[in-house]
Amino acid sequence: MVIKSDITGIILAGGNSTRMGTDKALMQLNGKSFLTHILDALKPITNEIILVSNHKEHQLFNLKCVSDILPAGPLAGIYTGLYHSKTEYNLVLSCDVPLITTNLLKILVDNITNSADVIQLEANGQIMPLVALYKKKCAPVFLDLLQNGERRVQFALGKLSVKTLTLSKKDWNKVTNVNTSEEWQNLIK
Repeated sequence: MVIKSDITGIILAGGNSTRMGTDKALMQLNGKSFLTHILDALKPITNEIILVSNHKEHQLFNLKCVSDILPAGPLAGIYTGLYHSKTEYNLVLSCDVPLITTNLLKILVDNITNSADVIQLEANGQIMPLVALYKKKCAPVFLDLLQNGERRVQFALGKLSVKTLTLSKKDWNKVTNVNTSEEWQNLIK
């Protein structure tokens, strides 16, 4: 059985938020930042939380904050988080899923197997590699790909054993990515 001390939370918040036009991690929903919502979901089931971010404003959250080792998008962010993690199991989340819940993350943890390197969610026919559990042993695979110019998360997952869990329709909204101001407006309606 996997326990809290075996799991690190990794939040990817180092992007430029070009589609949103402002830092997504600091966007507000119900009086709390997106980042705070994600922290609230991670804290009950993780030993440590690492924030992969190049933004100085994120240091206000008093987390272990690390900069991308190789600035090359989400794959590099996952690699950076895994590099700094001290645990075998790592819950990786992008900073734009403010509706995520602890119970949903527990589904990932409860499905850990020896055979799967990555456990990701699928909602409404869309896979969610940035709401997933990654084993630390993925890091060297990602580093090799990054050093050879590969930046696509989906390509990297093709090199690993991946288990995909399909969410029921009632949970689809919990993994909603908020990437644009229009998506944010739809969320707060």
